[in-house]
Amino acid sequence: MLEKLDQIEARYQSLTDELSAPELLSDQTAYTKTVRQHRSLGEIVTKYRELKSLTAELAGAREIVDLSDDAEMSELARLEVDDLQTRLDKANEDLRILLLPRDPNDEKNVVVEIRAGTGGDEASLFAAEVLRMYARFAERQKWKFEILDVAESGIGGIKEAVAIIEGDNVYSKMRYESGVHRVQRVPQTETQGRIHTSAITVAVLPEAEEVDVKIDQKDLRIDTFCSSGPGGQSVNTTYSAVRITHIPTNTVVSMQDEKSQIKNREKAMRVLRARLQEFEENKQHEAQASERRAQVGSGDRSEKIRTYNFKENRVSDHRIGLTIHQLALFMDGDLLETINALVTHYQTEKLKAEIAAVA
Repeated sequence: MLEKLDQIEARYQSLTDELSAPELLSDQTAYTKTVRQHRSLGEIVTKYRELKSLTAELAGAREIVDLSDDAEMSELARLEVDDLQTRLDKANEDLRILLLPRDPNDEKNVVVEIRAGTGGDEASLFAAEVLRMYARFAERQKWKFEILDVAESGIGGIKEAVAIIEGDNVYSKMRYESGVHRVQRVPQTETQGRIHTSAITVAVLPEAEEVDVKIDQKDLRIDTFCSSGPGGQSVNTTYSAVRITHIPTNTVVSMQDEKSQIKNREKAMRVLRARLQEFEENKQHEAQASERRAQVGSGDRSEKIRTYNFKENRVSDHRIGLTIHQLALFMDGDLLETINALVTHYQTEKLKAEIAAVA
């Protein structure tokens, strides 16, 4: 492992030098790719340098224990050895996780699709709250959050919404939000105080770039129509709304958020590429689906992943058995504790699978 880490450190230093090269700065695509590689290796290199530092400190502390004639000094060194050994073991474990093969989508932006499910009006109201929850989480992470399209229910809720989140390593943190989110609470319209259970679905798709998904124009049917809903004078007067159908897969994307047909078309294509990439990846991985589910969970959006119980002020993630009794903060975008726990859980499961495969 040390030889591999030395190679990574050398590559990181090489990328550091490349980033200051004038010819790279003039090629935005190459520069962006290099920045991503540099950033992805940076965490590993930082941890490796910590490991080397701890190893040197531990050797020094052990030498004091072995050679010192001062009993008090020797005892202090023994305590330091214990502390350094614990930190060294933790650094080794962290490095093993960091060296696991990464999902190539981890650094990508994401397209988030939220749809009201069972529960009628209550489901649509909760869908609107979850949309806001992700917007607040993005704000806390200093990511850019943009709603691409939304279909309102008329009572302050939403039937469905599509948003894009842009920033550093968005997919790596948001990927485990896909699934069924269940809410248990007393609706405002309930006169007898009975708790109702409703559900919504969330799909998180890595945004596909044009180089990731090749779309033949002859496979597209593009229809334009008048937008509906709020929007001022342009509503029902200009054909600004766009519907794009990918004929081979019968994938349909509609967009009417912008007053400009060109902008709506650009947004629709971004969503279409993300959906087509997911379609292709699911097809490619079909043969490995059973093994992958056993190792890290399927992430299928039909799975109930989380319950939000307002009466008990708790949110429970069923995949890792985590319950937090701070639902108001959670709904205000304080998701990091749960998301970090999910990332750690699935990384650990993947590490176990790697070790089992070698054994």
